[in-house]
Amino acid sequence: MDFGRLVTAMVTPFDESGAVDWEATGRLIDYLIEDQQNDSLVVSGTTGESPTLTDEEKVELFKYAVRRAAGRCKIIAGTGSNNTAHSIHLTKAAEQSGVDGVLLVVPYYNKPSQEGLYQHFKAIAEATSLPVMLYNVPSRTVVSMSVDTTLRLAALPNVVATKECVSLDQVTQLVAQAPEGFRVYSGDDSSGLPALSVGGYGIVSVASHIVGQEMKTMIDAYLGGRTAEAAALHGKLHPIFKGLFELPHPVPNPVLVKAALAFKGVPVGGVRLPLVPATDAELAALKELLA
Repeated sequence: MDFGRLVTAMVTPFDESGAVDWEATGRLIDYLIEDQQNDSLVVSGTTGESPTLTDEEKVELFKYAVRRAAGRCKIIAGTGSNNTAHSIHLTKAAEQSGVDGVLLVVPYYNKPSQEGLYQHFKAIAEATSLPVMLYNVPSRTVVSMSVDTTLRLAALPNVVATKECVSLDQVTQLVAQAPEGFRVYSGDDSSGLPALSVGGYGIVSVASHIVGQEMKTMIDAYLGGRTAEAAALHGKLHPIFKGLFELPHPVPNPVLVKAALAFKGVPVGGVRLPLVPATDAELAALKELLA
C-alpha cells in the first residue's frame, strides 16, 4: 500500500451544537484532495479530535470519507487507543467500512513497556488484513516506541509504515535499518524536509490543510533533485508550520488550524471540550501570519 508523500491528518468539522457537520466534512474532503493535493487523509486521528468522538461517529466518518473520496485519495482510519481489545474492535469496524489502512497510536497514559507495545500492535495487526501505519508521538503518549520495537513490528506483513514525531536521529536509524518497502513518515511539519533528506518517505501533516499545494511542490522539488528550491520553500513555510501550534504561545491542536480554515473560506466549526476556541489575541496573530 502506497499512502503517497503528502498525508493530511484531517480535522473533524462540527456544527454549532457540537455534532459532526457532514456537509462541511464533504466540502473539506473535496478541498483537501482537489485544492491541497493530498495523497491520503487520516480520519479520526489526534487532529480529528479522536478522544472526544464516539465509536459510532468514528465509524460513520470512515464510511463517509470513503464514499466522498471515491478513490481520489486513500483513507486511513485512526483506530488506535490505549485499550488493545477496543482498538481491535474499532479496526475491524474500519475494515468493514472500506478504508485503505489504519493509523495506530502508541498507547497513552498506561505507559506500557517496549514488549507491551510490541504485543499491543502485533495483536491489532494480526486481527486485520488492512495495512497498518504506526504512530509514535511521545509528547502525547509519554512512552516512545524504540527503534528496535518498530523494526520488530515492521517484520509483520501488514505493518507497512510509521509516523514519527521524534528526533531526526531516530528517524535516521529507522530509515537505515527498516526492511525494504517499510516507509517512515514525519509527523511534524517542521521536520518534514529534514526527514526526507535522511530517507524518510513523506509527511503526515497538519499544515497541509492550509499550504498543501506548497508542501507538495516542496516535496516534488526535493525528490527531483532541486534541493535549494525545496529548502527555500521549507524556509518560507516554516512560520506556518510552527505558528499553527505556537502562535503567539502554545495552543493545542487543532484549535488554530480550524480557525485558519475559516479564514481561508473553508469553515469547519469549533472544537469540543476540553479544548476551547482561539482567543481574540490568538486569532489576530494567526490572521497576521496567514496574510
